Amino acid sequence: METDLIISAINELHQKANLALENKDITAYAAMFDDAFSFAPFEKSAINKRDYTIDIKKHFNNAKEIHTSYYRIKSSIEDDVFTEKIARKSIILKPKLLVFSKKQTIQTEEIYHWKNINGDWKVIALEIVLEEKY
Repeated sequence: METDLIISAINELHQKANLALENKDITAYAAMFDDAFSFAPFEKSAINKRDYTIDIKKHFNNAKEIHTSYYRIKSSIEDDVFTEKIARKSIILKPKLLVFSKKQTIQTEEIYHWKNINGDWKVIALEIVLEEKY
């Protein structure tokens, strides 16, 4: 498969994932991950898909609104695995006293490893290599 076709398919999956994040839809968000998925948070030990999904659901429950965007820094394909490094910026509004909200901005650099499994691109591993919160 040509790299352009792969990138186009991956871009579509990122758009769906961003929409799922913004809608706080854990089922739609988790659908992009393979069952053997591994997540390595910034400066922490890796966890599996089940534990990652539980963590994300907690974040969804503590957020009033989530807005996220990304851009690809670089990508490559080797041994049927598409690897990309992206920069992401997420803004999370958390409820604080009745009508007020607390704004948190998180900027990350993330490395995604994608594999085409039975005709569908799935994330098999995700590593956060840089994280800034303010």
